[in-house]
Amino acid sequence: MASRAVLSEHWQREDREERDRLRQLEGQLNTLLDRRHELMTQVRALSAKQKELYNRSQAPQAEVERLHDEYAQLGKLLAELRKECEKARQRLEDSVVRRRELVLTFDRTERQNPEQLRKAMAELELRQQTRALTIDEENALIAELRQKAKDLEHIESRKAIALEHERQRHEAEEAITASRAEVERLVAAMATARTERDKRMVEIRTKLEAAGALVAEMRTAGRARAEVMTQVDVLSREIGEIEREGRELLARARVRREDARRIMKEYERPRPAPRRSDPTSIAESHLEELMKRGKVTLGG
Repeated sequence: MASRAVLSEHWQREDREERDRLRQLEGQLNTLLDRRHELMTQVRALSAKQKELYNRSQAPQAEVERLHDEYAQLGKLLAELRKECEKARQRLEDSVVRRRELVLTFDRTERQNPEQLRKAMAELELRQQTRALTIDEENALIAELRQKAKDLEHIESRKAIALEHERQRHEAEEAITASRAEVERLVAAMATARTERDKRMVEIRTKLEAAGALVAEMRTAGRARAEVMTQVDVLSREIGEIEREGRELLARARVRREDARRIMKEYERPRPAPRRSDPTSIAESHLEELMKRGKVTLGG
């Protein structure tokens, strides 16, 4: 068996103490590594949760963007409908004013029906012929007949004008009806657009609340992950200190054993045979060498 270095009692004691310390450090290191592994498992779980929450938050955010675009389009449509409705109301007012002007401008007699006048005149003539009337009544009846005859003559002479006036009045009535219907249609369209826009706003709020809840969960998970990472950093520093101390202990042990091996080699090196004439000086030189290098024992 090759010779091995056996440490002196002092070195052996240091070696035992350092081996005990290394075993203690190993136990602490294993405990800290297990704890850090658990914490890293939590970190990965929280990271996965953050990613999952982020992916889930994309859908409501995209939906919010779509709803916001629709809301903006409905707002533009509502503005256009409002402008059209104002124009339609103005046309309605103009048509009403036009009809009022026609009514006030045209002669009332023009609106009388010639046939009705003839019928009324025939009734008056029949009354004059079949009834006994006083002079005053007959004079009044004759005066009425003459007036209606004048009216009939006037109507007949302005028949073309009356027809034109009637056409204009009819057009004014139709314009009023059409304008009123257009206003009503636009008002209904505005109400529908406003309802749809309000509905989009409610949906946007709902989606934003959902996205906000997810973002809040992401922030909570992020804070939890940061706290766990802080613990991981603390453990990593402790692990680094233990590893540093362990490396120092191992380095000292290697140096100590290398020193012992070097001393053993030097001690086992062949030496000149002592002269018989001076055995004492040889023993003293050996003792001095041993004292310089420390106490060692030899083992095979």
